[in-house]
Amino acid sequence: MSAIPRPIARELDALSRAAHRFHRFAHHPLCDEYAGEVVRLGRRGRVCRGCLFVAMGALAGIATSPALPISAPAAAVLVAATAGLLLVTSVLRIGPRLSKVFTRLLPAGAMGLALATSFRAPSWPCVGIFLLTAFTCGALVALYRRRGGDRTPCARCPERVLATPCRGLAPIVLRERAFQRAAGRVLTRAGM
Repeated sequence: MSAIPRPIARELDALSRAAHRFHRFAHHPLCDEYAGEVVRLGRRGRVCRGCLFVAMGALAGIATSPALPISAPAAAVLVAATAGLLLVTSVLRIGPRLSKVFTRLLPAGAMGLALATSFRAPSWPCVGIFLLTAFTCGALVALYRRRGGDRTPCARCPERVLATPCRGLAPIVLRERAFQRAAGRVLTRAGM
């Protein structure tokens, strides 16, 4: 258990969220080399293109499920085929690198469709589809996280050997340092 009282911890959490709001869902460096991986929202906000495609695909799959009534066996085949495609192309990186449309948007749409199908009529096959879809999504996310992101642009960047943060990480580091100063003031004020 933390030694920091809950009100102070909540204040620190709020400070952290505010400091990192502009890149919280981007999780990529903010340089030109990664511009294709990040979607700008407004003046300062950014979100990861892959994560945005996953959310849009899942919502589209769920929304189109009433118009595309598929059976439980067809949903199982859809989940298995999608998992196989993602495993081969995205997680294991076999073959050419495909667009995020094929590795995020369409698979998330297929998983959303299968998930919505599992809720259509309560039955044991539908429970099986739900469990299969949930397990497949969880396993693919775990494998992706284990593999890590594509850092090829960073490997070629001449700024990677500098003692200062590169231009892609500099705004994030500046915000983190500002957060650390503010958090220090909060902790000092609280007598910690």
